[in-house]
Amino acid sequence: MPEKASTTLLEDKAVGALVGSAVGDAIGGAVEGWTPEAIRERHGGWVRGIVGPWYDDWRNARPIAPYHKGDGHITDDTLMTHALVEVYDERRQHLDAYAIAESLVPKLLIGKRWVPELETDALLLQRVFLAEKWLVARLHYGHNDPREAGVGNIVNCGAAMYVAPVGIANAGDPAGAYAEAIDLAGAHQSSYGREAAGVFAAAVAAAMMPEATASSAVAEALALAKDGTRAAVEAVVSAADGLDDWEQAIPVLRRAVEPFDTVGPDYRDQSLDARRPSRTKAIEELPVALGFVLVSGGDVRQAVLGGTNYGRDADSIASMAGAITGALGGASCVPGEWASEVAEASRTDLELPGRVMASVAAELHESDARRWSRRSESLERLRR
Repeated sequence: MPEKASTTLLEDKAVGALVGSAVGDAIGGAVEGWTPEAIRERHGGWVRGIVGPWYDDWRNARPIAPYHKGDGHITDDTLMTHALVEVYDERRQHLDAYAIAESLVPKLLIGKRWVPELETDALLLQRVFLAEKWLVARLHYGHNDPREAGVGNIVNCGAAMYVAPVGIANAGDPAGAYAEAIDLAGAHQSSYGREAAGVFAAAVAAAMMPEATASSAVAEALALAKDGTRAAVEAVVSAADGLDDWEQAIPVLRRAVEPFDTVGPDYRDQSLDARRPSRTKAIEELPVALGFVLVSGGDVRQAVLGGTNYGRDADSIASMAGAITGALGGASCVPGEWASEVAEASRTDLELPGRVMASVAAELHESDARRWSRRSESLERLRR
């Protein structure tokens, strides 16, 4: 049998980011929407790996039926992430809001794919949340300007949850990742939902750097953050200082982000001001995920478990934390038993998207270098 070709650091980190994101999504999805106290009561203590559905009779249970969450099933976070990878693979260029309209939206409407939570082949549109269905309503049916289509949508983590590939495409360039994510997310979100997409992509791009640490990745992202998102991340970073135990960090991080969170204390009974545009508020998921990246010291297992047991939007928090820490440590730092079980249970190749994004990132770097070379030559001539 021929030996497998050696893996570059770029590919290793890209695979780590997207496998880490997927396992965080699958593990956190089993307890999404619940409080830390309810999670411990249901599972007899903290969740420390892949667990089954919250309800034994999940097919008929409310409020999560008909989704088979748990048992290693990825959710819409990963399905959308992989769809964005497909767009990058097809276009082999930097993306913008028009790429979302022209290439991502058709993937929601055309061609069935395996949806683990539905246990069947289905249109992606049949699984995604209302905030993602908005893409279809506004862009496919409404023919809105893609750059403005996100205005009016609920402001949540809908765009942020799947932009890890943007960070990989701009590996080592957090500012470039931020700008690209802000542009393409305009088709989906506005206000602090769009801002969170930019900051998360920047964190992944920073974590892709060869010598990156948990602290450096968060610091690079924070330097780019604006308005309430910046204030929320600053508050969480301050609260995380000195903490190295995710169990102890859960209530501390919640208190830090609470003033910026519009959803309110009861995740299932949201406040009347929930998810409205604001200059002073932030989504909860991204700052908390960054907090667990710091508390864990960049360890994938600890960051994912922190995000999972935090509850509330646990799949997105654990997925974001898993993406950043996976990028920091590479594929080998994602617990192998988690990765293999999630891949098998979800009938999904978790590594291929990372390898695809590594090849895309390499091509984009080459095209960017040629573009900058041409600009440099032009500027030199202009300055003579």
